[in-house]
Amino acid sequence: MAKKANLLVVDDELIVRDSLDKWFREEGYDVAVAESAQDALTKMAAKRFDLALVDIKMPGTDGVELQRRMREIDPEMLVIIMTGYASVETAIAALKNGAYDYVSKPFDPDDIAHSVHNALSHKRAEQENVRLRETVASVVRPQEIVGQSAAMVRVFEAIQTVGPTDATVLITGESGTGKELCARAIHAASPRHYNPLVVIHCGALAETLLESELFGHEKGAFTGAQYRKKGSFEVAEGGSVFLDEIGDISLKTQTDLLRVLQEREITRVGSTHPIQVDFRCIAATNKKLDQLIEEGRFRPDLFYRLNVFQIQLPALRDRKGDIPILVEHFVRKFSASMNKRINRVSPAAMALLDRYQWPGNVRELENAVERAMVVAQEPEIREEDLALRLPLAEHQPRTLEDIERAHILAVLEDCKGNQTIAAEILDIDRVTLHNKLKKYGWKRVTADAL
Repeated sequence: MAKKANLLVVDDELIVRDSLDKWFREEGYDVAVAESAQDALTKMAAKRFDLALVDIKMPGTDGVELQRRMREIDPEMLVIIMTGYASVETAIAALKNGAYDYVSKPFDPDDIAHSVHNALSHKRAEQENVRLRETVASVVRPQEIVGQSAAMVRVFEAIQTVGPTDATVLITGESGTGKELCARAIHAASPRHYNPLVVIHCGALAETLLESELFGHEKGAFTGAQYRKKGSFEVAEGGSVFLDEIGDISLKTQTDLLRVLQEREITRVGSTHPIQVDFRCIAATNKKLDQLIEEGRFRPDLFYRLNVFQIQLPALRDRKGDIPILVEHFVRKFSASMNKRINRVSPAAMALLDRYQWPGNVRELENAVERAMVVAQEPEIREEDLALRLPLAEHQPRTLEDIERAHILAVLEDCKGNQTIAAEILDIDRVTLHNKLKKYGWKRVTADAL
């Protein structure tokens, strides 16, 4: 580096102060020396130091206490403890107090210089990580959940409420409603968001493989275990673990998981040594866990551990008003990824999307829009581009509002979306037509939005 760091040497022995002062000045560092704790604190009040070399045995305030007071003044300053009375006890006390390293007298100039260099390199790396995190956070927005219906507003409020806490969250809802997206939003809103979110799809793994994924395994724990592997709870240290489809795990794995949630420690498969872990648990299921409990297929005590805070995601058929903005979102997404200038959805196509019941929920809607974007030959998605078949219930008597909606949207399609011409044909004023389209949730995707 162009400019060396500022060092503070604290020792009651003149020869030690002079020697370290000379060594580090020759290395290009800016060095200040202090003969006592009070002298050191006075110098810290006048100048900021990157690292302090502190003798542990000094008259009056000793090095351990001085280190504590230094951390209160400047938590970012590194401290290396020096002592001629080397012992395991003092080393542990210093390191527990936050010392970066511990060196014994008499020390070799190269050794202590190496220790200082490592400490400062570590500090620069941490500062760079913080800077990069702040930069990324300022330019990268977390993936958003799209919706503005009352049901989704309640979901957003729940995420805002529970996100900043460390509470365990259980997300329920049908397949395709966005449970993993919800889990990612919770993690992004938490203080743990700079650490990993590890996702485990419980229903996709056999019991033995799931145990290995969750808890890790030792080399030789089972056939094919050729090396030691960390489990998800270890990998997620300081972050979150998302257990998708938690209702699919076996009773044995439920028992092991309950112990992890209670004790915050795991034992790798093939080991007897417990390992402390720090994580937040977010779980999700498309099953009715209360029914599984009645059938003896899910432990009630595990359910209580998971169900600290529950978020119920609505089915798409219960939030039909969100379909137009979801479609607009997916059209924009696939237009960019496919490099296709498709920027509209015809009124008839939107009407079909609105009338369809969506058993696969938002995931099915996204797939339908993607497929339509692939086959569409016009600048807009048309009804024939959608591989959707309405159920038999569509042939049952429809309400007057349904008939009116279908007629208005069909006329609007014939007019290529021109609301002025459509209002004239329908013999209504343009404001009335606009209000009805707003009521239907119809929104035209324009090129300006892409």
